[in-house]
Amino acid sequence: MASGIFALLDDIAALMDDVVMMSKIATKKTAGILGDDLAVNAEKASGFVSSREIPVLWAITKGSFLNKLIILPFAFVLSYFVPWLITVVLILGAVYLAYEAAEKIYEYVVPHPKTVGTTDAITLSQEEVLAQEKIKVKAAIVTDFILSVEIVIIALGTVLEKPITTQIIVVCLIAFLATVGVYGVVAAIVRMDDVGIVLTRRKSAISKTIGNLLIRTLPLVIKGLAFVGTIALVLVAGGIFMHNIEQVHHALEGLPSVAGEFIAGTVGAILSFLVVKGFTQLWKYIKK
Repeated sequence: MASGIFALLDDIAALMDDVVMMSKIATKKTAGILGDDLAVNAEKASGFVSSREIPVLWAITKGSFLNKLIILPFAFVLSYFVPWLITVVLILGAVYLAYEAAEKIYEYVVPHPKTVGTTDAITLSQEEVLAQEKIKVKAAIVTDFILSVEIVIIALGTVLEKPITTQIIVVCLIAFLATVGVYGVVAAIVRMDDVGIVLTRRKSAISKTIGNLLIRTLPLVIKGLAFVGTIALVLVAGGIFMHNIEQVHHALEGLPSVAGEFIAGTVGAILSFLVVKGFTQLWKYIKK
């Protein structure tokens, strides 16, 4: 009896060691897409009136948890019954990441006309503000769903050769940390200006200086995250191409890892962007 208990404890300890090790690897692999997730959600959670930022962020966070509750069972079913399909989904996800990076760069180089914000409380009634707020929240949750699929698949891809128990624990842990970590940081970011305003109202010169710095820094932080997120998209996509497409791996294996991933991601971004834009133009021509 005692030996059986000790054997069980030994199995649990071995499982936990495996989970910790694989969780570190999965976290490293998903770090790039988490950076993009952070940048995207920081941008989408900003622009609301101060009193609505946290309620809006909480609504998006709840939607993110629901997204992962939907995604995780499907991912585990695929992993158990058709594990080869995970690699296919992973590559398709990398194509999407590469295209998203190319689209962001294109929008930066060729700026699009910006729409007027929805939080002008002077010209809009409370009902109109809340209605437009719901639209933005739904859009943010849809974006989160796409990013959540990528995070789950990338995390699952790192533990695909492990037992299903390890897969479930590691991927669920990454999904939970992704939601709590990303939206926790986003909450801190979007409240930077409010903290800054409070500090500027104090008598201390140091408090006023820090407050003004926080207010001026917020837009720069969001822009910086967007830039880092775009580069991260290219590197993550390139890494997936290199590790899952044999021809790409052989073509770039002589280069340093980061250089190879950047080249693979850049080429993938250009090709995916040209294909999508080509089909878009062709569809417009056909509709005429």
